[in-house]
Amino acid sequence: MYNYIPERVCSRAIQVELDANDRVKSVNFIGGCDGNLKAIGKLVKGMSVDEVAEVLEGNDCKGRGTSCADQLVKALRGAQAAK
Repeated sequence: MYNYIPERVCSRAIQVELDANDRVKSVNFIGGCDGNLKAIGKLVKGMSVDEVAEVLEGNDCKGRGTSCADQLVKALRGAQAAK
């Protein structure tokens, strides 16, 4: 399990786990919009890091320049690099 501390968003932490092929095994957001973030975790399960990045990277929330979805991509890239 890789733990990531997001910046400029409501969630306080993102826990991600990748399988041996860099596909999303699990995602858990701590804090933030609970129902929406659980849904994002379910939607990206089984996707590769690159597939998730293609869809979610650069997503903005309220002019912050990032979002929980965008921060998820950063968490996944961090988990990928830590392997």
